[in-house]
Amino acid sequence: MDTRARHLESELPARVRAPIVRAPEPITVGLSAAIFAVRGDEPVVAVVPADPEDAEGDTALPSGAFSPRQHRTLEAGVRFWVKQQTGIDLGTSRQIGALSDCHQDATRLPPSAPAVVSICYESLIGPAQFDDQNGAQWRSWYAYFPWEDWRRGKPRYLVDAIEPRLETWAAQPHEESDARDAHPALDRRQRVGIAFGWDGMAWDEESVLERYDILCEAGLAGEAGPDSTAAPMDARSLPRLRHPLLGNQGRVLAGAIGGVRRSVKVRPAIFELMPDVFTLFELQKTVEAILGPHLHKQNFRRLVEGGGLVEPTGDYRLRTGGRPAQLYRFRRNVLLERLAPGVRVKGGRG
Repeated sequence: MDTRARHLESELPARVRAPIVRAPEPITVGLSAAIFAVRGDEPVVAVVPADPEDAEGDTALPSGAFSPRQHRTLEAGVRFWVKQQTGIDLGTSRQIGALSDCHQDATRLPPSAPAVVSICYESLIGPAQFDDQNGAQWRSWYAYFPWEDWRRGKPRYLVDAIEPRLETWAAQPHEESDARDAHPALDRRQRVGIAFGWDGMAWDEESVLERYDILCEAGLAGEAGPDSTAAPMDARSLPRLRHPLLGNQGRVLAGAIGGVRRSVKVRPAIFELMPDVFTLFELQKTVEAILGPHLHKQNFRRLVEGGGLVEPTGDYRLRTGGRPAQLYRFRRNVLLERLAPGVRVKGGRG
């Protein structure tokens, strides 16, 4: 080879080494369902004992493994497990995401146990499907996330238990090696400000998952992971959602609540939680239960009547010691008139 050829060869880029192809790993597909209803003025979620032999222990969302031979589709699989564990014939369900990191406790699983990918669904059911006699326990979602309940103003739990601890955590310097900080472009104070409405920012009721993730990173809720030295807040008073196979299901519930709060603003999802006929007061209390804040009565009435969401039935409900309350029903023609016929309540609490 002449000198020029050797010189050209030396300028060629180095050959890129092909990545090592690893053997496929076994994976289990888990299915979880966050099933919501409203009981009185309280939003509730269906849970089951995480350990069938310990009814007083941790709870879990209705869950199970997907079997391609048994379940025709993922939706069929989640309906099967919900029926088996709660007795509920699940109707419409919506896939809200997939989780591959649930902070599983490896000490509880055999070394040969496959990795788990959890497919998560949410479903809304009305009073006709709500039954305390089935296998489900119904718990307020604010029992798991008390900082999300703004119906009586800013929650004391947020002021007393969370904000002081978050102040301490946010003041700690960010470390490059801290892989749990999901947004390295923002410092901790900025992330907390966006999620919790600090420093003049507004509280966004839809950011339930973002707040929960920050609390987990700070070691204040859920399962913060093996590298955390902080203890959860009031661990004995807050119930825990923990599935033996799928791990921490708090993220599933947080994501589902945020999704429902978004849904009621852009589509008539709130009426899936209502009986066929209702008073405007009952509808307002249901919207408040889902979104968190207290709403002004006259403003709410103008919102739903002016938006064409409801129509009067012509009937009234007699109330003891008060005027009869007019009954309404969902006005279905609004689906043909508007692209996003939801209850467009303005958020933004400080």
